[in-house]
Amino acid sequence: MKTYNLEDLTDKYIGKKGTKKRDEFENELRLDLLGQAIKQARQERNLTQEELGELVGVKKAQISKIENSATDARFTTILKVFEALGARVNFNVELNNRKIAY
Repeated sequence: MKTYNLEDLTDKYIGKKGTKKRDEFENELRLDLLGQAIKQARQERNLTQEELGELVGVKKAQISKIENSATDARFTTILKVFEALGARVNFNVELNNRKIAY
C-alpha cells in the first residue's frame, strides 16, 4: 500500500504551490485560523460577540462573520478586534522565500 503525505495530497487535489487555486486555498485556511484565534481569545476573556463588537465599534453580526471567516473584514477591523482582546499580533512577511522580520 502506497502512502502519501499531506503536501503530496494537497498538490494533487488543490494544486501545486504558486498556482492560483493553491494560493486561494492557503489564504482561506489562514483566514479560518485567524477567525478561530479570535473566537478562542474572546471566549477565554468571557466576552460575548455582542460585547466584543461594542468594544470594537461593530455589530455582533460582524464579529460572528469574522470568527466564521464568512467575510473579508477590513484589516483595521481585525487589528481593533485583537486590540480589544488585549492580544499581541505578530506578522511574518516573505519575499522570494526570504522572511522579513518586523
